[in-house]
Amino acid sequence: MAPLQLLVIDHLLDDDELAIQDTVRRFVDDRVRPNVADWYEDEPAPETMRDLAREAGKLGLLGMHLQGYGCAGTNAVAYGLACMELEAGDSGVRSLVSVQGSLAMFAIWRFGSEEQKQRWLPGMAEGELIGCFGLTEPDFGSNPAGMRTYARRDGTDWVLNGTKMWITNGSIADVAVVWAQTDEGVRGFVVPTDTPGFSAPAIGKKLSLRASITSELVLDGVRLPADAVLADATGLRGPLSCLNEARFGITFGALGAARDCLDTTLAYTGSREVFDRPLSSFQLTQSKLADMTLELQKGFLLAMHLGRLKDDGRLDPRQVSLGKLNNVREALTIARECRTILGASGITLEYPVLRHANNLESVLTYEGTSEIHQLVIGQSLTGESAFS
Repeated sequence: MAPLQLLVIDHLLDDDELAIQDTVRRFVDDRVRPNVADWYEDEPAPETMRDLAREAGKLGLLGMHLQGYGCAGTNAVAYGLACMELEAGDSGVRSLVSVQGSLAMFAIWRFGSEEQKQRWLPGMAEGELIGCFGLTEPDFGSNPAGMRTYARRDGTDWVLNGTKMWITNGSIADVAVVWAQTDEGVRGFVVPTDTPGFSAPAIGKKLSLRASITSELVLDGVRLPADAVLADATGLRGPLSCLNEARFGITFGALGAARDCLDTTLAYTGSREVFDRPLSSFQLTQSKLADMTLELQKGFLLAMHLGRLKDDGRLDPRQVSLGKLNNVREALTIARECRTILGASGITLEYPVLRHANNLESVLTYEGTSEIHQLVIGQSLTGESAFS
């Protein structure tokens, strides 16, 4: 029996949601699984990721939960299920899609002008244009309010200077949503990446998310017209609301990596013999499998609850912190435990478990570290802020 079948949970999903999940699963089976070990070992070429984005665009996966401008307009649960299936293939592939849709596209869709939306969103939905999201800096991750990237007015123009770090899709992006300090507070800017002074050197020698392109963004006197600013976003409310969109997808996505590890381990233990018996017949093995299945199903029920709240317009960011904290933490624990059951086989790329575990180390950190989400939850319980 598959790990998510024990609770008989398909009745929680409608026909459209199940169809989307099945479509994304087939896409991952056809395009990701046969190639991901090579991508992880050698890191993918930029054009490989561009091709993958175009294919995802044809399936309607890019910005799929947004309305209009060529976006599919699905509900939140369908988007979450797509993230789960993508991350069952690889966290880096899910990152490609979620950064495009939940960060770059969402920022323009939610805070941009009609002209910005018309210029960028249809091409981004098709995967013909790639976006990235520049918030994190080399010295400012969990404390984005301290960012040093600065935008100053020069006549009617804006001039940006600064550096962003750990930016997914940066080196292949056609447009970057960049957040900067200004005399008016933090503002967002839509930056075409061919603008003079903009560069995005790729970050190499990673031990995690290797099937994903990660970059630095360097802004050296980048001059933008007045209409490049995201007019409806002032202060940190803008970027943090975008991050909340991405965190919601991660709540589902991390479960995909955990499910893939558990599926792999169940198949392995059924065929691997130890002392002339299947490894699956030993009590310690069954105990581990039972505990992991329990946590996977609890995490899925939590994600589904948050998804239904989001579709009802009742989701609170603090609830997303609960989902991201629990589901990524448990997914990482499952991946590590599966590696122990596979023994030495678990460290090879023939099996996905250590690749997933390495990826989840990054997922545990980005879009808010576990410690930050603990503090968000702690503040909601006590009414006291422990952030500083």
